[in-house]
Amino acid sequence: MSTNRYESPLSSRYASDEMQYIFSQDKKFSTWRRLWVALARAEMELGLPVTQEQVDELERHVDDIDYNKAAQWERKLRHDVMAHVHTYGELCPKAMPIIHLGATSCYVGDNTDVILMREGLELVRDKVVRVLAHLAGFADKYKSLPTLGFTHFQAAQLVTVGDRAPCFHPGPAGVQGHHRHPGLLPGAVRRGPWEGAAAGGEDCQGDGLYSCCPRKRADLLPQAGL
Repeated sequence: MSTNRYESPLSSRYASDEMQYIFSQDKKFSTWRRLWVALARAEMELGLPVTQEQVDELERHVDDIDYNKAAQWERKLRHDVMAHVHTYGELCPKAMPIIHLGATSCYVGDNTDVILMREGLELVRDKVVRVLAHLAGFADKYKSLPTLGFTHFQAAQLVTVGDRAPCFHPGPAGVQGHHRHPGLLPGAVRRGPWEGAAAGGEDCQGDGLYSCCPRKRADLLPQAGL
């Protein structure tokens, strides 16, 4: 355990192992690579010069992340995304020319943030729903057990334990509403940017990248899990 670096108690004390993994370096950068695979596959299907062999090579090395190599590239290039492009490219020499083709840095950065936030929200939602289920059972079990209700620490009126239990519920506008419509909470943010300013018209074989972007987005959204 390192004691000479700042560590947030929100992580070390309060976050579950599942939540810590969702926001880990492994999850972040493997998601970058999965987005690059999805991009390459969508561009291949659109007729750009991307081959199945290149896509397969990228898929084989999604989780083979050399962080020391990425740090060396970042010291040289001063750019986190390009550092990981080159690190990935060393593992995938045939696919190197088409990694991140036509994309902006926000394509991997912002969309990975969306994916991780969505997975984190889904984890929280599922746990809160389980808590509410237990709370409902508790309220029903003790609905007839009398107790003295208090307000501002002053005795107020006679209530039941079961009657008081739902006071901890966030209400219909809270988690309950999201449980009824499970797409609302995780889907609050849809996706980030895609195409990059550095992309040239030749990327779409003379038609211009922006003329094919709607088709590219339509193909890419389901592959990227967005």
